[in-house]
Amino acid sequence: MTQTPARAALYRAVWRWHFYAGLYVIPFFILLAATGMAMLWIAHIDGRDGERHTVLPQAQTRALSEQAASAEKAFPDGTLAQYIAPRAADLAAIFRINTDNGPMMVVVDPYTAEILEKFPRRSGWYDLMDNLHSSLLLGPPGDRLLELAASLGILLLITGIYLWWPRDISLRRALLPRLGRNGRSFWKSLHSVTGLYISLFLLFFLISGLSWAGIWGGKMVQAWSSFPVGKYSGIPLSDITHAEALNGGKKEVPWALEKTTMPASDAHAHHGTGTPIAPSTPSPGAGPLPDLDRIDRFARDIGFTGRYQLNLPQGDTGVWTLSRDSMSTDSLNPTSDRITHIDRYSGNILADIRYADYSLMGKAMALGIALHMGTLGLWSVLANTLVCLSVIFLCVSGVILWWKRRPAGRWPLAAPPQPEHMPHWPAATAIVLALGLAFPMAGITIAAVLLWDALLRPRLLRRARA
Repeated sequence: MTQTPARAALYRAVWRWHFYAGLYVIPFFILLAATGMAMLWIAHIDGRDGERHTVLPQAQTRALSEQAASAEKAFPDGTLAQYIAPRAADLAAIFRINTDNGPMMVVVDPYTAEILEKFPRRSGWYDLMDNLHSSLLLGPPGDRLLELAASLGILLLITGIYLWWPRDISLRRALLPRLGRNGRSFWKSLHSVTGLYISLFLLFFLISGLSWAGIWGGKMVQAWSSFPVGKYSGIPLSDITHAEALNGGKKEVPWALEKTTMPASDAHAHHGTGTPIAPSTPSPGAGPLPDLDRIDRFARDIGFTGRYQLNLPQGDTGVWTLSRDSMSTDSLNPTSDRITHIDRYSGNILADIRYADYSLMGKAMALGIALHMGTLGLWSVLANTLVCLSVIFLCVSGVILWWKRRPAGRWPLAAPPQPEHMPHWPAATAIVLALGLAFPMAGITIAAVLLWDALLRPRLLRRARA
């Protein structure tokens, strides 16, 4: 079917945008796919926190306080901050000790209280891949570069589907690669069909990844989707968030709680609005001040089975915090997310937050992050690996297509030619405007390229001709 001049001009314009977006996106997408695959398999095989260190099960474990005392001996000047319970009977317990040189992790045999290993927190291969994946090891500037890549990736998807859309063959034939072709036509067919089949999956990964990003996620989405402090019902509050209190600002607590203020313990307050533990219930507050063993028993009694995290009170107003979430690889089920805060003086439950308490966006992110990180079991690891390999293939085949299209014997990164007479196309304009408004980093880039094409590039060409 022969295209009209107007449609041919639109096709060339879309192709030009696809080229510009790909030019920036390709190196970042290869990095994100490679580091994402590495994180998937490291977490599945060895565990994110080194928690898959095996031990020989025995009839009885040592008291948790005894295990903790052994861990503290590894760093006598440090402060015990966290206990990560083993997910199975043949795995070690993990303790975090805060020291002047940063947080340290101590691996302890729960049956003998013997120290098996110690290492700085977040110092393994998983963490290196994670830091590359989230910030390129550059901090906020790296986060912005990746947010721009993800935003332009959405533009790449939209323009790619338009370029794939069949014009000279049936839709049914367009769904299959044309393996009988040669040269650039063969690579174009593989590139477009692969992109079509993973487009929804890639869009999901881009949106869920952007929800972690500093601008679109932190400023535009997360702020109004967090767990509301008002649900605490008037209990004492601290002046720090969950992310700051539990993980030093890192994104390792449930997305919906990162920006939510932590409850506080108050030795002089009467917490009548808290949830007292009934006398018939095993209580961390029965008798003297709650201690590690009593809190652990209570956690088991209220449903924290298998792997869970116990954060100890830090400072006079700190609280005991019990938590389990799929984002921290505690469980395979994001709907079982739960975090419970207990007053360090009275033993009252100050807050017991579960998946059902999250906002709609918070629930979507709990499910989305589990899918994004592949923490739902081996099937999700394999599925995410397939998507990552497909993304790498798209990037490599895109480079091959450019290489085969360039003028013979020339190296320049030549963009497709700009149409001389580009008609106004309302649908395309609306899509570009909507994308620019929804994703600010993409909007800024689109505006910059439009400025280049409309004003700067013509002037430079005129000077070159003169």
